[in-house]
Amino acid sequence: MDKLTYTTNCVGSDANSIDNMRYHDNERMITRNTFLKKVDRESLAELEEGFGYAKHYKQGLTMASDWHVSYHKSFYRGKPCVYIIHSSIEYVFT
Repeated sequence: MDKLTYTTNCVGSDANSIDNMRYHDNERMITRNTFLKKVDRESLAELEEGFGYAKHYKQGLTMASDWHVSYHKSFYRGKPCVYIIHSSIEYVFT
């Protein structure tokens, strides 16, 4: 199975697509480990770097240790997706 890559965030999408994803009957919260199994690591690394996370905990906060970040599984525009909620913004991988 191909890994999911970063597609968009709620700012770059439309409200209906995001609402349908967030409130889909099959939407559920997942663990970071489950999320990592599904996404392209390079795509995620670029996003984490853009957020300003350090690569190693000794150098600062990592995304893995940030308890404000949550991970989810759902459908975006009819396609299976996973997404991150970071600072109240959804970042979608399809």
